[in-house]
Amino acid sequence: MFCVCGNTIQQKGVNYMVKAIVGACWGDEGKGKITDVMAAQSDIVIRFQGGSNAGHTIINNYGKFALHQLPSGVFYDHITNIIGNGVALSVENFVKEMAELQSRGVPKPNILISDRAQIVMPYHKELDAMEEARLSSKSFGSTKSGIAPFYSDKYAKIGFQVSELFDDKDSIMERIDHVLALKNVLYTQLYHQPALKAEDVYNKLMEYKEQLAPYVADTAELLHEAVKEGKTILLEGQLGSLKDPDFGIYPMVTSSSTLAGYGAVGAGLPPYEIKEVITVVKAYSSAVGAGEFVSEIFGEEADELRRRGGDGGEYGATTGRPRRMGWLDLVASRYGCQVQGATGVAFTVLDALGYLDEIPVCVAYELDGQRIDHFPVTPKLKRCKPIFEVLPGWKCDIRGIKKYEDLPENARNYVEFVEKHLGVPITIVSNGPSRDDIIYR
Repeated sequence: MFCVCGNTIQQKGVNYMVKAIVGACWGDEGKGKITDVMAAQSDIVIRFQGGSNAGHTIINNYGKFALHQLPSGVFYDHITNIIGNGVALSVENFVKEMAELQSRGVPKPNILISDRAQIVMPYHKELDAMEEARLSSKSFGSTKSGIAPFYSDKYAKIGFQVSELFDDKDSIMERIDHVLALKNVLYTQLYHQPALKAEDVYNKLMEYKEQLAPYVADTAELLHEAVKEGKTILLEGQLGSLKDPDFGIYPMVTSSSTLAGYGAVGAGLPPYEIKEVITVVKAYSSAVGAGEFVSEIFGEEADELRRRGGDGGEYGATTGRPRRMGWLDLVASRYGCQVQGATGVAFTVLDALGYLDEIPVCVAYELDGQRIDHFPVTPKLKRCKPIFEVLPGWKCDIRGIKKYEDLPENARNYVEFVEKHLGVPITIVSNGPSRDDIIYR
């Protein structure tokens, strides 16, 4: 039995302390803003997977920020921000973002980096770019952030863990020699590039050691103690369900699990401590990169929605590329909520639809002449066509509205139509880009 209490959905008799904030579809749903909002009532915010290949956009009294490596709790002085062991750590981006915060008047955040996190090396980014170039028209639409080579190395056991930076030189050099014996075959034979030099790699690792030393900690032990003390912990996910390597639109997916369940692994928490999963669903659809997108729209229709969407248009926070646009896909969104284990939904960017007389919504797919309402595997998804229902629009600006009952009737009807199809309570409605543009239900 559930009850709506304030800004969260709570199960009677359960004290929610660990909450995951994750995406339902392709990413870019507004997870950064929701994390930023909920961080006000939290103690710890953790990035638990992914790296600098996606950005979380936050607008607050300091301005507009696109965070790629830092957790979205960095704007609060009471928050301990953690980069967890499951994250692909780009030291360059970490240093750059910390410097940007300082230059724009943001107080230095309290941030810790897991000593078990692994490092994105320069050669990961180079290999990513070279492979995309080699694939040419058959590329995966990578952001060239080195993510796929990084995770390949992690699971091949040839990555560099933060803790190894503090080992003796002989041990580090032995590891480097082992890694380069493999990497240089790719560099010289496949990509026809000069071989990497061991001393250059060592010097880069020592540079990283100096930059990271003030932040490195045994964050798993810290979190263990935080749970015992009853602190509120937010797990901040990157991308969304459809980019998960197991449950997404494989192979056009990312290289780490985007699901809330992975938060336990990527942060170092017992899985049974994750009591609330807030899954972010956008009021329309967008995607960056290649892959199946059943409700996609094109031409002027897409351009208009792209221009009006997001916090200044729908363009990638990492690449700046125009996002692919589509109407809300309830088949994909419902599936995304299911695989995330959603206990509540944050419904975002509702305000962007205020220009429409009518709003198409994809409620089912046609597969080989048959209507289906489930999300199939990729080979079948390629053959799916959208089935739309059309809802009346509200034809006005809804930014600034603070109470759900003050929304136009057709806006409320749209929210409730979506909620019914998702089968999960919509507990938060975002009606603008800023921190204050939030309605609780």
